[in-house]
Parts: sequence; C-alpha cells; structure tokens
Amino acid sequence: MSVTSSLNATQSSTSKNDNDNDNCTDGGEQPSRAPYVRTGSVFPISSSTLFDAALTSIVGLGIVFLGGVAYIAWYKKNVLDKIEKAFDGGYDPVLALADFEKETSSKRLIENDQSMEHLRRKEQDCVDNIIKGNTRGHYYFLIGPKGGGKSTLILEAMRAIQAEGVSVLDAHPDLEVFRLRLGKALNYEFHEDSQTLLFQRRDPKEALNKLEKVALRKAKKTGRPLVLVLNNVQHFNNNENGRNMLLLLQQKAEAWAASGMYHIARVMDDFWPCLLMHKAANRMHVLTIGDLSFETARHALGHMRLARNKPHADQSTIDQTVTLVGGRLSYLSHMAQMEDMLRGARDLVDWEREWLLSQIGLIPDCDDDVMDEQKWSTCSWLLLREFVRLHKERQRERQAAGLPWDPTELPSIPYGRCRQIMTRTDFIEELDRTNIISIGVKLDVRPDSMLILQAAREVVEEEGFDDLLQNSLHRTREIAFKDFNTGDKIRLQVEKGPSRS
Repeated sequence: MSVTSSLNATQSSTSKNDNDNDNCTDGGEQPSRAPYVRTGSVFPISSSTLFDAALTSIVGLGIVFLGGVAYIAWYKKNVLDKIEKAFDGGYDPVLALADFEKETSSKRLIENDQSMEHLRRKEQDCVDNIIKGNTRGHYYFLIGPKGGGKSTLILEAMRAIQAEGVSVLDAHPDLEVFRLRLGKALNYEFHEDSQTLLFQRRDPKEALNKLEKVALRKAKKTGRPLVLVLNNVQHFNNNENGRNMLLLLQQKAEAWAASGMYHIARVMDDFWPCLLMHKAANRMHVLTIGDLSFETARHALGHMRLARNKPHADQSTIDQTVTLVGGRLSYLSHMAQMEDMLRGARDLVDWEREWLLSQIGLIPDCDDDVMDEQKWSTCSWLLLREFVRLHKERQRERQAAGLPWDPTELPSIPYGRCRQIMTRTDFIEELDRTNIISIGVKLDVRPDSMLILQAAREVVEEEGFDDLLQNSLHRTREIAFKDFNTGDKIRLQVEKGPSRS
C-alpha cells in the first residue's frame, strides 16, 4: 500500500516537471539566462551589443599591430646582429675549410710547416695590412695568373687574425648563385626567413645596404674597418648583367673606402674586370702577384720535398724541373709530391702542348666552315711565336754578355704591340680568358705560365711550322673592295704557279 503511494507520488512529480519544461519551451524565459541573451557578451561593457563588438575588434587589431611592430623591430635588429656575427673571429667557413687539413694532419707535418716559415713571400706583408684593415681610404685588386698564390696569401693573413673582421665571397656567372653566396658570406637570408616577406626575392643591393649599417656599428666597437674579399671576379660574365654587377660593387667600394669603415679586396686571374673598372676608379690600388724567381723557386721546391718526406733530389734535378715548370706555386707543389720530378715536369709540358694544340692547333687543309676558328689560331700562333723568339734572344744576349740569366723569366710584349702582331684586336682578351696569355697591370702581355712557353716552343721549333703558319695566313686572308657604286664591276684573275711534285 505504501509502495503504491510512493510510485504515484514520483509519477506526479515527473509529470509536473515535464509540464514546466513545456511551458518554458512555449515562450517562457529562464531568468538566469536573460542577461546573456540581451547583451551577447560574456563580459558586457555597455548595454550596446554593437559597441562591444567594435571595441573588441579594435583592441584585437591593436594587439596584432603592436605585436607586428615589435616583431619587425626585433627582426631588423636580429638581421644586423647575424651579419655582425659573420665578421667575428673564427666564423668564416672558408678559413675553416682551409684549416681542416692542418687540424687533422700529424704533428710531423705541422712541424714541417713551421720550419718553412722562412719561405714567406714578399707580398705577404702588404696583404696582411690589407686584411687587418691597417690601410684605409682604398680598395684593392689582387691580380695574377691562376695558381700564383693569391688565395694562399689571403688565407695566411686571415689565419693570423682568426678572420676577425673579414669575410670571403666567391663570384659566379649566375647572379642568383652569387646572391646566395653573398647571403652565406654575410650570414644574411634576404628576409626569406621572415613571415612578412616570405615569398619576395631580394636584390644583392639589400645585403650591401645592411652591410653598411653593420660596418658602422663594428667600426665604433673595434676602431678598424671590415674587409670583404671577393674571389674570382673574372667569373662574372662579360655582358651587360655582369658589368652592371661589377659597377654596383665598385660604387659601393668607392663609397666605403672614402668613409674608411669598410674596404673590398678583389682577387682575379683575368684582366678584363680591372680594365673595365679602371675607368671610374679613384681609390683603387692594384697588387700584382706573380711567379717566384728561379732562385726562390728552387729553394722552395727543395723545402717542399723535405716537408712531404720525399727522397732528397740533387740540385741539378731541381734546377731542370724549375726550368721546365717555372716558379708557379701550384706546379711546384705538384712536383714536390712526385717521386721522379724531372719525368713529372716533362709530362706536364707534354700535356700542356696537347691542350694548347686542342685549343689553337693549326689545320693544314681546313674546311671553309671552320675558317673563323683558323683565324683565331693563326693570330694566336703569331703572338706565341714572337714570345718564343724573344725568350731565345734574351737567353743568347745574357749568355754572350756573361750575365746571370733567369730561365723562368717570361718575355713580355706591350699590349699595343700585340695588337699589331696579331692583326686582330678582339682575340687578346679571349686568350687571356683561356689562360694562354696573361695581361699585367701595366698592360704588358706575356705567356700565362712557363709551361705554356715551353709547349709553344716545342710546337714552333717543329719542322715545317713556319710554312704551315704562312699557308694558314694566306688561306684566311680577306679581300675587301671599297668605294664601289651601283653598276661597277670587278674582274678577278687567279694565276696558279707550277704544281709541287
């Protein structure tokens, strides 16, 4: 009985609650939710919903704006800090790569390197002053043939100061690759790591402008200018884009040299960049790095063999080797590793002769399609033959007078005289780019190396070379007719001599 009453009471209560819920659904309001329905905001500021929404948007945009301003300010400062770090001591990757072999070498090799300190070149003091920033108001060109030791001089100067205030950059024909290398050398990413400029491509001028600010900051701290070494400038294309890039770099170098807070040292093998920039140069100094003299080369070669623990070579073998390869450091270093130096030197001369013939070899019965190539070859051999003649003539004069003679001294001819010998003015720079000749800062032209001269001498002294060269000259001669009017006629008569049996 009591259980039945309890169930009835429970059903009655449930039915009452359902009726209350239906009444709320039909139009009744819950007092506890009324404020949220009226204002539409969890934290109402005013009685106007529109005003609260507008104020919330303005506050949000303000926070985003201030955050963006703070981010840009931090990012700009971080960019300058990263570029400044590129000139801190021990950072430069070029020096790290150059020192890798020394760090992993044995103690014996390190001691041998220390024993060769007396082989220090005379140009090293000047390069040290340039890299240390002791010379202000100028920017420098280091020019010389390939393998002459220009980069070695710079690395030695950088090693002495742990690359403090110095950064090295390699040129490249592709300006996009050059831009990336510039960013790597300066530790600058052209804003490509920024959220605001993610998809924009920056010009190298942007990096150079940032570098000016860093140079000013660094000069105030250290009291000396920063140094940027631009290596292999000749790799820029000799076209409009390449020349424009060189002009931009020269303008920056002139301005930085005038301020005394930054200067650039350019290293190159070919002469055309120097000739191009000489027109607008006011503060440019040129330092020529040539080959070693005969006495210095034979002295260096003997010590190089000792440093590499090679068998002792007699002085006659060393003299003959140096006479063949000259005083080029790269060739001397290669010869120092050979067991038989004299045989290795002759192999180098043979290889150089074959390479020279592959570039400018004369073809007795060439096809008309390669006539332009034969013009280039004949004009080149006219110049090389003159080099050989001058070298032999100087040797006879010195020996006849009883004076000492340097067999590695390369003959030189003034640039203007070379134009007359070759009869073509457009071939000289191409020979320089091919590393067949080398043009000095005084516009003196000489063979690129002693190997080139030895190879050319072997070819020129072959039997029948003069006749072959003369026939090639006659074959490539052009006849130009001028001052003709409409209707004029030309009568050409060819008379052949007796045929040769």
